[in-house]
Amino acid sequence: MRRSKLVQDRYGWETVGSEIHFANLHLEVVTDHVRTPTRPRPLTWTVVRRKAAVIVAPMTRDGKIVLIRQERVPIRTTIWEMPAGQIDDSGAGKENEIEAVALRELREETGYELAKDGQVTALGHYFSSPGFTDEHGYFFLVRPVESSAGCLRDEAESIVDCRAFSAEELRRMIAENEVRDANTLTMCAQLAVHGFLLLDSRD
Repeated sequence: MRRSKLVQDRYGWETVGSEIHFANLHLEVVTDHVRTPTRPRPLTWTVVRRKAAVIVAPMTRDGKIVLIRQERVPIRTTIWEMPAGQIDDSGAGKENEIEAVALRELREETGYELAKDGQVTALGHYFSSPGFTDEHGYFFLVRPVESSAGCLRDEAESIVDCRAFSAEELRRMIAENEVRDANTLTMCAQLAVHGFLLLDSRD
């Protein structure tokens, strides 16, 4: 698996060695030996390399955000979150290819699709947990979305519910810790700072 294209040796960073301990289709566990701008003697760091992902904020015509409720094995619970999915290496290049992955994940996970008069807005990227992984996600606002009878949810997904929430409902869910995954919280922050979603409870 290739290292994330957003992670490069430059400006005083240099990888002097790397050993792979485990690898499958989705991730690699490696030990990197890296010189940093402030440390001429290499640091040894265990890193999980993971494919990049897309995170989608589907917005309906009335300004609601569609979330899915999904079983998550690592934390042994079911949580509300934005639709998301990994990008295969073949689709990790140009922005339009990444956007196509976002629209596919939207259809597969929610049964919604972009309306004919809709648009997709890229909202940058983030690193999910840079202390141990190079995984990063690309944010997309897709609006308006509409339910499509021709789009069936992927039965392989552990999705148990799908619903549209108002900004007020989202604000309450965040405050009460019902929404607590990094993808969804960071996406909500992006939507708020760009003026797409009002999460301020003040009048």
